[in-house]
Amino acid sequence: MLTAILTAVGLLAAMGLVFGFGLGYASKKFAVEADPRIDKIAAVLPGANCGACGFPGCAGYSQAIVTGAAPIDKCPVGRAKAVPAIAHIMGVDCKDADVTADVAMVMCHGGKDQCGTHFDYSGVKSCWAANQVAGGHKNCGYGCLGQGSCVQVCPFGAMHLNDSTGLAEVDPALCHGCGKCAVACPRGLIAIVPADKTIHVRCMSHAKGPDIRKTCKVGCIGCGICVKNCPVDAIDMQDALAHIDPEKCTSCGVCIEKCPMKTITGR
Repeated sequence: MLTAILTAVGLLAAMGLVFGFGLGYASKKFAVEADPRIDKIAAVLPGANCGACGFPGCAGYSQAIVTGAAPIDKCPVGRAKAVPAIAHIMGVDCKDADVTADVAMVMCHGGKDQCGTHFDYSGVKSCWAANQVAGGHKNCGYGCLGQGSCVQVCPFGAMHLNDSTGLAEVDPALCHGCGKCAVACPRGLIAIVPADKTIHVRCMSHAKGPDIRKTCKVGCIGCGICVKNCPVDAIDMQDALAHIDPEKCTSCGVCIEKCPMKTITGR
């Protein structure tokens, strides 16, 4: 009986060794060599895994670059520093690549003193939830609801709620322009803008001037004074709302000075 057991154990051990060697040989014989450039590119990317590039994390984006499925400048977080390094690894020219740095900007500065509420909201701490309750508690149907959905999703700690104004704010020194906050805002109030452009129309309301005046002290009333006074024709009106073309804007500040509602601000 004992002999039979020992024989069976020996046979199993021998079979295990044979199969083990066989699998080891097969893994080497049929192994697919990973392109070493994938790991090199992943190493120069920021490692935030925020998904702003459209791929599942930095590793996924690295692989997409090597296989030709993505350009080298799709990462807004590490664009300025990473693009030249990636171009070197891939052996390509990056002179036409986009290396501009972007940051988020909350296009609303109608705080508690400028734009009040028509009821008190005390529900779930979520802008999406607040927006579903009677269209939002804020007097302006386009204004920041101040529940911090953008703050909650920011992977860099670049957003916070201002206790004095009740508005979401961005720290440009920490922001990398990944865009997750813009997706999280149910009212589309957060724009991703070039970091070197400091003048913005801080309003997203398309309501008419008289209606704006009833709900917000700093909302754009569509008067067009900024358009008439811009020395480089960088401003136009789009559906009763002033819009600044960042490509034309020289940040001269004339529009800030002329805006009667103080809707246009410099960061």
